[in-house]
Amino acid sequence: MSESDQPKRRGAQAYRLKRFRSETVHPAQGARANAMVDCGWGRLIFGHTFDSAEALAEALRAEGPDRRDIALYVRDPHVLLALAPQELFLDPSHTFRLDLATYRGARRPRKGFDIRRLNTRRDAEAVNAIYAERKMVPIPPDFFWNLHDSRTLTVLVAEDSETGAVLGSVMGVDHARAFDDPEHGASLWCLAVSPQAPHAGLGESLVRRLAEHFKARGAAFMDLSVMHDNHQAIALYEKLGFRRVPVFAVKRRNVINEPLYSGPDPAEGLNPYARIIVDEARRRGIHVEVTDAEGGFFRLTHGGRSLRCREALSDLTSAVSLSICDDKRATRRVVERAGVRVPAQLTDDTPEARAAFLERYGTVVVKPARGEQGRGVAVGLTRPDEVEDAIEDARTLCPDVVVEECFAGQDLRLLVIDYALVAAAIRRPARVVGDGRATVRDLIETQSRRRAAATDGESRIPLDQETERCVADAGFGLDDVPPQGAEIPVRKAANLHTGGTIHDVTDTVHPVLARAAIDAARAIEIPVTGIDLMVKAPDQPDYVFIEANERPGLANHEPQPTAERFIDLLFPLTVAPAAGEKEPGQP
Repeated sequence: MSESDQPKRRGAQAYRLKRFRSETVHPAQGARANAMVDCGWGRLIFGHTFDSAEALAEALRAEGPDRRDIALYVRDPHVLLALAPQELFLDPSHTFRLDLATYRGARRPRKGFDIRRLNTRRDAEAVNAIYAERKMVPIPPDFFWNLHDSRTLTVLVAEDSETGAVLGSVMGVDHARAFDDPEHGASLWCLAVSPQAPHAGLGESLVRRLAEHFKARGAAFMDLSVMHDNHQAIALYEKLGFRRVPVFAVKRRNVINEPLYSGPDPAEGLNPYARIIVDEARRRGIHVEVTDAEGGFFRLTHGGRSLRCREALSDLTSAVSLSICDDKRATRRVVERAGVRVPAQLTDDTPEARAAFLERYGTVVVKPARGEQGRGVAVGLTRPDEVEDAIEDARTLCPDVVVEECFAGQDLRLLVIDYALVAAAIRRPARVVGDGRATVRDLIETQSRRRAAATDGESRIPLDQETERCVADAGFGLDDVPPQGAEIPVRKAANLHTGGTIHDVTDTVHPVLARAAIDAARAIEIPVTGIDLMVKAPDQPDYVFIEANERPGLANHEPQPTAERFIDLLFPLTVAPAAGEKEPGQP
């Protein structure tokens, strides 16, 4: 290295050292002491405003029930943890910072949705529903409502421009107002987007709007905390200009945080449908043995009773009931004899018979007689050539194919456990919404990634012949760029495994539909099942039976108590007594 290079390199080293020091937590001189902000989900505790680790430990010990406090900017986390190693743990998250002085907003804002402040109780309930979908700590709606005059907390929501549905939310904390922060910082929390959202760029738009909000207030930076293995979120933040800073957070050991500090998970590898059951069983003290995580198999044991399960399929479901559900033709015959309404079905397997059937009913459905997860199902066929192509496709999965009358309406899944309705939800086929920039193919891939991320890979939109047919029916090709706001159905079947979305209607489902589902379950003699009906509307009595699923996805119906009712059925002695009732065996 030449001497002329030395000052330049020393200057660069000095700059890096200066920047490192500015990003390393130091006592917040001039700030309010022992600062905390109640965020609804818990308290954000500013660790660098505490003059001792003992005082900070006591603050964390005061965490409320069912809350998740976070101590951020902890100066000496090793000292704090040494004071209470059985109560506290170092949060396995990274802290990222956005320099607001150099931040530049998006040149072309996204369309199809609007970002605004949360301002009604309905907004609060919608945000909590998204939190539930994302397994986040809920916030009392009254807390949200009381934020309308808060200057410390800012809650933004993303609202669909056409439907008015709340699709995402983010919370921001103004540090200057929270504790007279001499550095004029801010932070971002609880970024959440509904996995059902049809628009791309919701998360990015929420982050950008919050950054613009704090920049306008004169904040110097905006920090956030993100789990170290949330690679998708980290990629988004780095794209927006965030950089990682050496800031640490400490949390309290509690039930909510247990997965973060309990070490290797004995149920690791289970899909969400098995995991929701295993988690409820472990909560009740039921022993869990995972026998094949990839297949979703496990054994539950309690008090001398042992049952094998594959997700929601257990030893309580007989082989006969299973075989009835396995063959859609047999299912139809069994439930029809019980008085459940069924659609017209073709029995002759000839092109001529299919053409005549199509002419009579106008629109038909083709599906393999045996199969699951929506594979090989084609809905809304109106031309003989479409029917024959769908027959050929379905036969690659099963030699026997069912052709039925297509009942126009909505796809309703009713979850029946122990012959009682536990949950009901409308399932909607996958669709994308044009933004004037991306091709249909790109929109599908973006939506598919979001659905996969929200379901641990269980839901994806396949780019197959059926998808191409649906896109063509909407007047587009996969490589066309649809105009802003154009809604394009990319599947006709509303199966969740092929990218469909689910919307809870348990509280509004018509009694006739509930009775039909229970009657179908009793006819099949199956204790746990998902009954699929096509309905005019969930609050109207018109329906036809579609099929029965012997292994329904309980996780799809959260926050309804699906896993709780399943474990109640398997292990009734673990059911907690209602208020005023006595425990079993008590005098």
